Amino acid sequence: MLPFTSKPSSGDYDNSKARRTQSCWRLWRRLSRLQRKVVTAILLISALGGFIVFRHFVPDESKSGLDSDAFARNAAGRNKGWLGLGGGQEGHDPVNDDFNPGVGGDEMGVAGDEIKQDKSLKGRPGKRGPPKLLGGKPMGFQDTENVDPLEGNQPMGEEDTENADKEKGVPHPGIELPPGVVKEGEADEKEVVLPLPDNEKDKADPGNSDPQSLYGAKNERQRAVVDAFKHAWKGYKAHAWGHDELKPISKKWSEWFTLSLTMVDSLDTMVIMGLTDEFQEARDHIAQMSVTPNKDVNLFETTIRVLGAFLSTYHLTGDEMFLQKAVTLGDSLLNCFQSRTAVPFSDVNLQTGNAHAPRWGPDSSVSEVSTIQLEFRDLSFTTGDPKYKEAVDKVMMHLHNLPKKEGLVPIFINANSGQFRPNSILTLGARADSYYEYLLKQWLQTSKSEKRFHDDYIEAVEGIKKKLLGQSEPNKLTFIGELHRDTFSPKMDELACFFPGTLALGHHNGLPDSHLELAQEVAHTCFQMYAQMPTFLAPEITYFNTLPGMKEDLNIKPADAHNLLRPETLESFFYLYRITGQNFYREWAWKIFQGFEKYTKIPGGGYSSISNVKNPDNVNMRDKMESFFLGETLKYLFLIFSDDPNLISLDKYVFNTEAHPLPVRDGQGHQVQ
Repeated sequence: MLPFTSKPSSGDYDNSKARRTQSCWRLWRRLSRLQRKVVTAILLISALGGFIVFRHFVPDESKSGLDSDAFARNAAGRNKGWLGLGGGQEGHDPVNDDFNPGVGGDEMGVAGDEIKQDKSLKGRPGKRGPPKLLGGKPMGFQDTENVDPLEGNQPMGEEDTENADKEKGVPHPGIELPPGVVKEGEADEKEVVLPLPDNEKDKADPGNSDPQSLYGAKNERQRAVVDAFKHAWKGYKAHAWGHDELKPISKKWSEWFTLSLTMVDSLDTMVIMGLTDEFQEARDHIAQMSVTPNKDVNLFETTIRVLGAFLSTYHLTGDEMFLQKAVTLGDSLLNCFQSRTAVPFSDVNLQTGNAHAPRWGPDSSVSEVSTIQLEFRDLSFTTGDPKYKEAVDKVMMHLHNLPKKEGLVPIFINANSGQFRPNSILTLGARADSYYEYLLKQWLQTSKSEKRFHDDYIEAVEGIKKKLLGQSEPNKLTFIGELHRDTFSPKMDELACFFPGTLALGHHNGLPDSHLELAQEVAHTCFQMYAQMPTFLAPEITYFNTLPGMKEDLNIKPADAHNLLRPETLESFFYLYRITGQNFYREWAWKIFQGFEKYTKIPGGGYSSISNVKNPDNVNMRDKMESFFLGETLKYLFLIFSDDPNLISLDKYVFNTEAHPLPVRDGQGHQVQ
């Protein structure tokens, strides 16, 4: 299946897959008690020093004891948080025809009563998985003993390299070499052949692919989604090729990790959509791309987006080049596991191996250290080398043994002490969300053999029911709030809309009917977060009114009204449609897709995040297309509109939190058939 403006120049990460602005009060609350004391002491000393200078007319700043440069660096760090196709008929726009977003009448979607029908409906019978996938040497997945942490390295700073390749004649590490030239140490790679239709007509137009083929668009709505992908790809190729992200308004690019992020994140989406030409040109570029640039990266983001994409693309195509890239990258990321405890550092320089805590403070986000497991475990299963699995299993065992509040975890943990930060927020939003997702998915990844993941997940779901659920007024929408110490807040991130899909997936694998019922209730709430906006696009954060007599269920603050093209709600609709077969989830997804097309599409290529979902006349484009729009949002839309449950079967694959499918394993580590 990791806060929210453009990319900062310092390394303030969170798990949200994008970045959000923070108020001064939130920034102050994020500091540890020691940091607050230090800042307070500095301010007091500064004031005293200024008073002395004024009294004696002696401009001796050294008496103040204030390290202003250090304070400025610290403040700057705290103020920058990590966030988070073949066409239809000519002359016919299947997306925007008769589109009328907004509240009222039928546009509000299916009523709550319709959602609650057929609660006992199980997954579809007779599911079959896709043909056997190619894989490497298998290994068993039995729990291994804890291993000693690796020796640590000194931290290394990170700099913003946007447009850096234009300065001083230094080539960008992702830029392609001339044809026929291969970087030193790179083996010659043969051209990949995807399991796609062979006839030339189908290759030219995936929308008309062979009905017997697993991949490619099969209906008008899928073709509309493929068109959207191709429009986004057109902008990226024209203005950001080889770079991390597209700025579609200014027609420029931005750099984050120097790993061709949008291209890599999109690989398996192109495979599933049957886009052979686009895939091949991306594959040719990546074959010559270094995955160990001299750059600080975030362990979580690089794992879910890049390592996950390499592994899933290898499993879908059998192309060994992607596995080689995954091994090289995985080896570099292992340097994060050099802390004094089992908790990894959040950042690492991929070339030097220097790992360190985030620049903004000593703590890591809990979701970041607990949402790397599927990928590292799959790398061990695929290569036969247990070191990757051992590293992340040690993290999960450590988290398993820490005290929690009815299965719920705080949002911060310290890599050096190995302890949660006391009194941290309990939430299913930013910094905690995917911890709960990966509890379930690790249990499923190894065919339900590791019981501790099942037990921790069940305990967490019960804790969520007791501590975090609320109902709005006047329409009794079930939402997931937050707990600030012992005070409940009716605040729900769009990120938390992943949870209905996770609940539904658990029910599909034998967990109680009550999980599916709750999934459907919260999914309806997530849909209302979209449907009650005039753009039919959800805000980043929604506050729910809970007092009797309120006229509106939702309260959107101006600072929270942005939309970053996120996938979480669509992800849940995908699971719920696959598992229940209820068609209104498709209709809801189609309305959201129409909102993206109408309000975020940029002429000439690309889609942009927007700042105001409440004003359809001026949504205020943010000039940023997140890689997850191609890697997740459009992929889940394409899968929702598929009629074939074997297209990435839920019984054969488990999606990582970035929507990269990884195979389910049996007791010997083999892919299940």
